[in-house]
Amino acid sequence: ASRFSFNVKEGRCQECKGQGEIKIEMNFLPDVRVQCESCNGERFNRETLEVRYRSKTISDVLQMNMEEAELFFSSILKLKEVFNLLVDVGLGYLTLGQPSPTLSGGEAQRIKLVSELAKAKSALNIQSARAKHQRNLPKTLFLLDEPTVGLHTADVERLMRVIHQLVDAGNTVVIIEHNLDVVAEADWVIDLGPEGGDQGGQILFQGFQEDFLKAENSHTAAALRSHLRLD
Repeated sequence: ASRFSFNVKEGRCQECKGQGEIKIEMNFLPDVRVQCESCNGERFNRETLEVRYRSKTISDVLQMNMEEAELFFSSILKLKEVFNLLVDVGLGYLTLGQPSPTLSGGEAQRIKLVSELAKAKSALNIQSARAKHQRNLPKTLFLLDEPTVGLHTADVERLMRVIHQLVDAGNTVVIIEHNLDVVAEADWVIDLGPEGGDQGGQILFQGFQEDFLKAENSHTAAALRSHLRLD
């Protein structure tokens, strides 16, 4: 298995050390990066690229996005479920070989969510098979800071479905958020104010969603009523 990692010398291209490109140092100018001529940017050596799975090399697989991978590995249920979760949280555009330093904070948060949700699904399967052991299943407290940043409205809806699955599995999710679509889904709301910055910081309300919608001293409650067309 180690041969199919570009971090290990047995499988990677030795010319570019698995980077797929060569850095050329320029005097008095920024460094220039050019595609490695030895592997043509595929990062692996010839022997590794000769191995194929369903006509695809490891380089081909790592260039797939999550939506493509979900279809390609549809016969492997465990993999398909993970890729399906990644698509559900709006990360279908990421490639399998994407370096982690290139991920945004929101993308990294959602990948961690998928990791935990996969564990939760596994726990639910155990629970279904052995209901008497339910009390022994691990529960997790999730604290998310604006996980919807940069998401399209449709992706926010998909993300909320995933979060509801986490809660249904017995976990607790605390979200710091300004997106009214997310606030509208909350079971329990804590509203801070009355204004922003040094004019805020006071707890204006804490309680159930239906009671929050009736709050008169909250800008957020007023905005949410308008958002839901309750006025």
